[in-house]
Amino acid sequence: MPNRRDFLRGVAGAAGGALLLGKDGLVKNVYGLPQPQADAGAAAVAPGKRREIKVGGRRVKTVDAHCHVNVPEVRDLLKGTPLERAGGGGAAAGGPEGMLLGPNRIALMDQEGIDVEAVSINAFWYGADRDLAEKLIDLQNQKLAAMCAQNPDRFVGFTSVALQFPDLAAQQMEDGIKKYGLRGAAIGGSVNGEELSDPKYDPFWAKAEELQGLVFMHPQDSARATGITDRAKGNGVLANVIGNPLETTFFLSHLIMEGTLDKFPNLKLMAAHGGGYLPSYVDRLDHGCLTFPQQCKVTLKKKPSEYMHMLYVDSLVFSPEALRHLVAVCGASQIGIGTDYPFPWTTTPCDHILETPVSNADKIAMLGGNMCKLLNIPVTT
Repeated sequence: MPNRRDFLRGVAGAAGGALLLGKDGLVKNVYGLPQPQADAGAAAVAPGKRREIKVGGRRVKTVDAHCHVNVPEVRDLLKGTPLERAGGGGAAAGGPEGMLLGPNRIALMDQEGIDVEAVSINAFWYGADRDLAEKLIDLQNQKLAAMCAQNPDRFVGFTSVALQFPDLAAQQMEDGIKKYGLRGAAIGGSVNGEELSDPKYDPFWAKAEELQGLVFMHPQDSARATGITDRAKGNGVLANVIGNPLETTFFLSHLIMEGTLDKFPNLKLMAAHGGGYLPSYVDRLDHGCLTFPQQCKVTLKKKPSEYMHMLYVDSLVFSPEALRHLVAVCGASQIGIGTDYPFPWTTTPCDHILETPVSNADKIAMLGGNMCKLLNIPVTT
């Protein structure tokens, strides 16, 4: 399987207009299979030209809410600390070039029709002590704000927070939004084995609701967090393919069933990977307490499935039918583009939505309308 360095070279090549061709003349992906391309009706985009996405003849601003970034400067801060091996500033997620906000990245956005990326740093610091967590998060937020400011029409950022200290995380979210101009917070799905539905995390949720900033949840170390490490071994990247959506499913299910969403009904919360497995089988959550009422001690204000209309999810579900189903369960108003860049899960995020059998109004909302409202991004291009 290609390693991250191989992928990084592929990213750089694609950004420069080069394509990897097989002997049959087809563009190939990392598995040697034909790479999904834009639909036949989409106009080809010349290198260096920005693809414009239109719905019903109308230009639409597109926003990718699930993409990652790295702050290289934190490596010096982490030297000699327990976090030095834990992520080195998050470099494990694709290499230094692929994780920056430079011209190669913008070129790929232009090719795919992405106007704005809302970038987040995957949490790796939940084991840090308070002093280090304060310094690390402040440095990350400073540098991320500065990177976004270099291309403010193309990038906005999510603040990092140290959730192992909920009061500190609440303050970091407020500082990130008010001091650095970031648009919300990025978090993991659990903290050192603890569910975020635990009342100890209420100060963070309360602050997030007060600020009305979007909280974007992305799984971290999901195989271990979900307990599937041993069973996820073998072929197929199962620790990720099964682990990430499973961690998201646990996260959302606990917030619903423990009453966290009843405590904070105006919370703006977005889950990666289409909300995990929950939207595909949420009706079973409805029936759990009907079947085993003795195991349900928290009285909810509505059926578990109805909370799906309070949550936001990304579009990274890979087929038009899967996305159509997500619209049916959550509503088109609750969905935004997700690519997971720089990981090459998709190169056709806009076409994925354009080809889904929903109304033009729903497509416009998912392509960027919803995220423009949530992230305070001007709708006009």
